[in-house]
Amino acid sequence: MEFDIWVYRPGTGYQPGTDIVGYKVEATDGSIGKISKHSEEVGASHIVVDTGVWIFGKHALLPAGTIKMIDVAEETVYVDRTKEQIKNAPEFDESKYSGEPSYLEQFAHYYNQPHM
Repeated sequence: MEFDIWVYRPGTGYQPGTDIVGYKVEATDGSIGKISKHSEEVGASHIVVDTGVWIFGKHALLPAGTIKMIDVAEETVYVDRTKEQIKNAPEFDESKYSGEPSYLEQFAHYYNQPHM
């Protein structure tokens, strides 16, 4: 079975309907910001992270498949990518986000690449 980057992996602690906006996000090598948007859309589940001063003014879109654990008690989401991998991802553009169905494809392509 092929891995679907837009689906939460079993065992992450994801509960449908849980509002995770505002949760902290931890990459494998440190904090990257807080969740500003969360989509539970079937086949396109993802989070958008406000990176704050880390990458000044940038928002990062992370498909649900990059999430390895959601700690509801600590309000923290852990992802399986490094800060550098997230920093080098395609830039999130709010204006294209809602209007172009093919917009998410660039994120799927980037995050489905084997990362060293």
